[in-house]
Amino acid sequence: MTGTATAPFTADDYRARMTRAARAAADAGLAGLLVAPGPDLVWLTGYAPTAVTERLTLLVLAPDRDPVLVVPALEAPDAARAPGAPALTLRDWTDGKDPYALTAALLDDNGRFGISDNTWAMHLLGLQQTLPGTSYASLTEALPMLRAVKDPAELDLLAAAAAAADQAFEEIRHVAFAGRREREVGADLAAALRRFGHDQVDFTIVGSGPNGANPHHEMGDRLIERGDMVVLDFGGLKAGYGSDTTRTVHVGEPTEEERRVHDIVREAQEAGFRAVRPGAACQDVDRAARAVIAEAGYGEYFIHRTGHGIGVTTHEPPYMIEGEEQPLVPGMCFSVEPGIYLPGRFGVRIEDIVTVTEDGGRRLNDTTREMVIVD
Repeated sequence: MTGTATAPFTADDYRARMTRAARAAADAGLAGLLVAPGPDLVWLTGYAPTAVTERLTLLVLAPDRDPVLVVPALEAPDAARAPGAPALTLRDWTDGKDPYALTAALLDDNGRFGISDNTWAMHLLGLQQTLPGTSYASLTEALPMLRAVKDPAELDLLAAAAAAADQAFEEIRHVAFAGRREREVGADLAAALRRFGHDQVDFTIVGSGPNGANPHHEMGDRLIERGDMVVLDFGGLKAGYGSDTTRTVHVGEPTEEERRVHDIVREAQEAGFRAVRPGAACQDVDRAARAVIAEAGYGEYFIHRTGHGIGVTTHEPPYMIEGEEQPLVPGMCFSVEPGIYLPGRFGVRIEDIVTVTEDGGRRLNDTTREMVIVD
């Protein structure tokens, strides 16, 4: 994502997010939050520098203090145009000055701060050298649920992104597969995502035949043949919010075994979806989907977690995985995507984005989960 965020949020929306984040930091025993360019900064302020360089840009949030964005002087005009700029104070610095000294003046000399995961090491080390009494924890470690619960406007944007991805699948299922390379079908998918409104395509996995047994195969030069199972997993950002869906199609008529494996995965995906409800633990979704596959005798071939959160990035907390006891809360959005991967033969995955409602869950993807036959 470049420039400012395109989501229709106001300065008041960003002010509320920054206030909530500072309060969450205090509740976690932190002196504040330090946020470098990346998805957290976009979510908190609407600002995304057109280029991330060695010059320090850092949002400083602390309880009972106004938010401050430390920014290079040559980038200050762009930062001032961000939709969240009216809710914060800009402190610019010029080349030849010490940005860490400027930032240090805003920080508790002995505080422990949450810092965004994608902060450059040189900046963290610069802060530590300037303020040796401070300590730091990654935001994923300190506040993993910071962006997890979406407000109604965010849910609308995620639903629109999912609908666009669904349109892309409805189009791609009618193109020719046999005799074409995986990357050609992937290019069709990427073009369809953009045509239906995506500003950014993050991935187009096209795993045909034995390549489908690699969950992150993406796409290559393999010629797709009649008789192939083909895993299609694709998504990106539309108006600043993510899509991610997977359907597995078959070129020509499938064998009885291929139909059986696809049916098992479909039943597992349904079980995972039905486990979604407020108060359930994230691991309950994983357990429900995994149990179906294990009972069918394919447990060792389900080799990844059942799901991941989605928002301003296509992968973020919460994660649907054994050991994650975080309760589900209305407004959370995440994937439910079990799979079976038979090495050297084929793979099957079915994925929807699901949001937690007051009394259960709602799918944001709505294309058929039955096996689709393609040419």
